[in-house]
Amino acid sequence: MKARGFCLTVILLAACSLFLFAASPSPVLAVSPTDQIRQSINEVIEILKDKELKQKEHLRREKIRRVVDTIFNWEEMSKRSLGLYWRKRTPEEQKEFVPLFSNLIEDTYVRKIERYENEKVIYTGEDIEGDYATVTTKILTQKGVEVPVNYRLLKNNAKWEVYDVVIEGVSLINNYRTQFYSIIRSGSYEELVKKLKKKVLKEPT
Repeated sequence: MKARGFCLTVILLAACSLFLFAASPSPVLAVSPTDQIRQSINEVIEILKDKELKQKEHLRREKIRRVVDTIFNWEEMSKRSLGLYWRKRTPEEQKEFVPLFSNLIEDTYVRKIERYENEKVIYTGEDIEGDYATVTTKILTQKGVEVPVNYRLLKNNAKWEVYDVVIEGVSLINNYRTQFYSIIRSGSYEELVKKLKKKVLKEPT
């Protein structure tokens, strides 16, 4: 996977939420998933280009985190990343895991989002089946390399929310699920939680 393409992919993940920030009397579903993502990307790029925000790193990163939270369905992503192990968790354990998972993604990639270097996004298709939708795009790097990125969304309470991103054929959720399964099977679920807390909460082991 091209490093620059991957970095912009993260920009797109965060950007998907920005359109939802704007107050509007029109229902969100009046906007197609593609239009929603397109408008969001345009807004997040403006944030990254803001010269004043470049001098306020903490504030810019906080803005990115907030907008990601408005569009990502963290519970659905957490559920899919744990797969069969999600059903074995108590309600309290599930409630604890969701913020750990969301912080894992945010803390891992927010810094990479800031490496945006004028890559272009080409929208190539949209498929809606009931409450699910897929938006297909390609990232065109400055060197002319195309990186395919597909967004998987679901409709939740009258709005579209991202629950997975597929980069060059590799699912973000499937990738995490493989890692989580490996840790649980070689150790335990408690060991996975311990590792996540160490990474995102900076707790001692």
